[in-house]
Amino acid sequence: MDLSQFDFDLPDDRIALRPVSPRDACKLLVCEADGSISDAVFRDIEHILRPGDLLIANDTRVVPALLNGVRPARDETGQNIPIQVNLLSETDSGSWLCFAKPGRRLRVGDQIGFGQNLSATVLSKKDHGEIELKFSHAGRDFSERVAEVGMMPIPPYIAKQRASDDSDQDDYQTVFANEPGSVAAPTAGLHFTENLLQRMKSAGFGPDYVTLHVGAGTFAPLTEDELVRGKLHEEWCAISETVAQKINETKASGGRVIAVGTTALRTLESRANGMGRVAAGAGRTDIFIRPGYEFQIVDGLVTNFHLPRSSLFMMVCALKGIETMQACYAHAIENDYSFYSYGDACLLIR
Repeated sequence: MDLSQFDFDLPDDRIALRPVSPRDACKLLVCEADGSISDAVFRDIEHILRPGDLLIANDTRVVPALLNGVRPARDETGQNIPIQVNLLSETDSGSWLCFAKPGRRLRVGDQIGFGQNLSATVLSKKDHGEIELKFSHAGRDFSERVAEVGMMPIPPYIAKQRASDDSDQDDYQTVFANEPGSVAAPTAGLHFTENLLQRMKSAGFGPDYVTLHVGAGTFAPLTEDELVRGKLHEEWCAISETVAQKINETKASGGRVIAVGTTALRTLESRANGMGRVAAGAGRTDIFIRPGYEFQIVDGLVTNFHLPRSSLFMMVCALKGIETMQACYAHAIENDYSFYSYGDACLLIR
């Protein structure tokens, strides 16, 4: 596949380093099913959707995945070694894959302390530089302790220009975040405020929630292996029986299912049963949605603007067509939209 067709030039000053306030005051580019483009404000989405539409959002919660710890000295004459850990993803066994600096100072079996209430043991060192850590706590206890000592892991294209700070603790979390486990935010959900959520619910649009825990692979460039295999990095996702039933009822009645974010879209299409219905359940997905993919569940998408040559831009091109999405992005650049995680949003109808 020729990746140049998914390329575009973005001025550096269009990368949003902070979100707008209030969240729902950002711009919203609307691209209808016929490819027509219009401009709106995000809070107006309740007037743009039509009766019978159902929003499905991702209720994952970002853990403050940047941890500063100490590896104690291995002998009486040695020194304690500062170690910075960046959580990447949780394994099925409950351990975490991480990057650690300086990773070369760690051995299998080493202990790392993160304050008084959290520690980890090095289980293994992987071929591509990852460290596998087993933490002293799991589940909610782990999340609570990480929240005490960690910093929010802002995206690398923001981190190049500024450090993570206290504002990101709130800014980089959706108002409906509930299930801890992500190391990156489902950023389309960042535009919702409590007031907007209440108005959406009153109008019958939902949202209802699925869960996908976002891994650091969301920021990784596409590899040749992924392109050849047609598979991406794995992420854990789940849909409850109640939400699956509501989605299927919406489809059966002729309503549109609108995914809030690419992570919700991946979850819905991963759990499609091949007959236009979604199946409840949980598991890992490596689905790679690119042009040529036939959508089974999702009729529309609320999303941010994505990086060129990325799997996420390929996904929106699968939904709308490459030519249409290039026109949308050209319109956004010409009309001063902000891009990426803290930037403006799109509503794309399939």
